[in-house]
Amino acid sequence: MDVDLRKLRYFVAVAEELHFGRAAARLHIAQPVLSRQIRAFEHELRAELFVRDRRSTVLTDAGRQLLTDARPLLASAEALRRRVQRAAHGRPTFTIAFMPGVLVTAEARAIGQRHPDLAVNVVRTSWDDQAEIVREGRADVSYVRLPVDQRGLRLRPLFTEPRVVVLPTDHRLAGKESIDLAELVEERLLQDPDAVPEWRDLPNRRTEPGLRPRPELNSVEEKLEHVAAYAGMVILPLSTATFYTRPDVSHVPVTDLGHNQVCLAWAEDNRSPLVHEFVEIAARQTPQPDDRRQGGSGGAAREGFA
Repeated sequence: MDVDLRKLRYFVAVAEELHFGRAAARLHIAQPVLSRQIRAFEHELRAELFVRDRRSTVLTDAGRQLLTDARPLLASAEALRRRVQRAAHGRPTFTIAFMPGVLVTAEARAIGQRHPDLAVNVVRTSWDDQAEIVREGRADVSYVRLPVDQRGLRLRPLFTEPRVVVLPTDHRLAGKESIDLAELVEERLLQDPDAVPEWRDLPNRRTEPGLRPRPELNSVEEKLEHVAAYAGMVILPLSTATFYTRPDVSHVPVTDLGHNQVCLAWAEDNRSPLVHEFVEIAARQTPQPDDRRQGGSGGAAREGFA
């Protein structure tokens, strides 16, 4: 059976909203039409995807499995559409995505010099979209910081670098030569805890019922503003922390915090020779540890392509 991508998009909208009315509004279609399409999809799959009553809509086990598999499938289809459109219209392009603290200037210039007719673009990503950007075809390759959801991706490890805690300059731990992770057990983390699983899994970490919700902060700049206001701490790769140096925050090495792994990621169904050529360029440009500490390739993002 061929899966109808339109019905699959309808299903994902309902699964994410868990409400047919909101999903229909999001899709810009009438709710009765959406309900009929979902029933037809369940008939085609021979599986019940939702348990519905007047008060709630809940995913079944089959629905949860479909949602897990649907997102990378839809992202792959969108990436295919983008690549075909780029090939059909105008000058060929190659887009490189990078996380804060990672330099891509040398690699971008290298691929551009090899292919003078190629328009080389760069785009900065965040923790939330560093992998999704290649799944959806908005970038050909992406420099990602682990951990990431690796479904639908291929990864090439490039280098590792230390992580540090960033604190207000007048914090009790600021200015120390180094600290242990356990000394941060009472601190408030201003980023997704899954990005720092070592801190997330500390046995005595404070989990007060009245603790205010973690703010939604997407950029490094936003996080540092909150740190400076004494709202909490962030854990950053050393190159990112040194690039965003400011007088009201400081960073401290954490002795028992593992290094951050930087990889190059691309969609596993992207067979473009340019991607594989760029992977080899990136691997050859991988910096030595001393280069990173001095701000070389792989260090903080700077002028030029970044």
